[in-house]
Amino acid sequence: MPEIASTTPTSVPMNSVGIVKPELIHFNQPFTLACGRTLDNFELMIETYGLLNSDKSNAVLICHALSGNQHAAGFYDGDNKPGWWDAYIGPGKAIDTNHLYVVALNNLGGCDGSTGPTSLNPEDNQPWGSRFPPVRVRDWVHSQARLADHLGIEQWAAVVGGSLGGMQAMRWALEYPARVRHCVVIASAMKLTAQNIAFNQTARQAIMADPQYTNGEYLKHNTLPESGLGVARMIGHITYLSDDGMGEKFGRQLRSGTFEQGTDEPVEFQIESYLRHQGRKFAKAFDANTYILMTRALDYFDLAREYNDNPVEAFKKAKCNFAVMAFDSDWRFAPERSHEIATALLHANKNVFYARIASPYGHDAFLVPGQPRYEALFSSYMRKVISSCA
Repeated sequence: MPEIASTTPTSVPMNSVGIVKPELIHFNQPFTLACGRTLDNFELMIETYGLLNSDKSNAVLICHALSGNQHAAGFYDGDNKPGWWDAYIGPGKAIDTNHLYVVALNNLGGCDGSTGPTSLNPEDNQPWGSRFPPVRVRDWVHSQARLADHLGIEQWAAVVGGSLGGMQAMRWALEYPARVRHCVVIASAMKLTAQNIAFNQTARQAIMADPQYTNGEYLKHNTLPESGLGVARMIGHITYLSDDGMGEKFGRQLRSGTFEQGTDEPVEFQIESYLRHQGRKFAKAFDANTYILMTRALDYFDLAREYNDNPVEAFKKAKCNFAVMAFDSDWRFAPERSHEIATALLHANKNVFYARIASPYGHDAFLVPGQPRYEALFSSYMRKVISSCA
């Protein structure tokens, strides 16, 4: 959960969805995962914004990325930090809650309220920890379909996601083609490159090498692998930023020390201090086993594997319209990967909008506010989604 800071509802901006509350949804039916194991039941933590119209045709599903959760927009009472996509969800924003009913959730296996490694295993009433079953992107999509059933939503006006969220959106279009009208994929890929898998493995090794990890049973031992998880976050954070953006923000500025001759005092760069701060903050808020589970789901995702590695054949199953957006400075999910998606969709005779957007913010660009062209393109496409709800 977010850190609590002093604020009042009067500080909430006018174009915000306002004060929000998460809701825990319980599913009693057994749920069989792609790995073959079955959960007797599970829970999903969600938030909703806007109003569902009478025919339930204006619902939009937000799929989160690696470290996201259900708190996509608005503010918790007493918290001055908005949801992770607040810049793009709200009245008059790209995902306009004056017209759309928005559903955001914490994925199965998450650590913000949904059933996951921090939950209690009903067999022994101890935290699941590293014993929690591995999950795939398709598992998230199937659990989200059960959520849609629970909410009475037969078809999403749009399924929207960036990065890992975009992978979920594409999987929705293949697994439930009749239940999606628009699929919005931002800064994503049909599968990870070997380099991406290598980054994820390095981050996992940093966590597992921490003595406090204790083979994933740290909750039982009342310890936390903060050092390893902090390093994992630093590794990831470096890859989310662009070289130019990092140079512009930090350059070679010093936090402390000097290069003057005649002194041997330690030198610390601003970028070192920033990464250490980000690592510490993340390690206190996120679960290490969840991080391992999520990165492995990323690694395993391959949209066309079961279609003889032919993405055109894969996308032929889809019935929806697509929007695919990428950022030129994103080297973690390079724009070439998004172009591959758009090209496959065109060859599959699907309606697709594609945009490559100039931005200095690297992979994080899909989250960062104050980018006029991105906001304009995103808003323009979402107006098409709104018009499909009439």
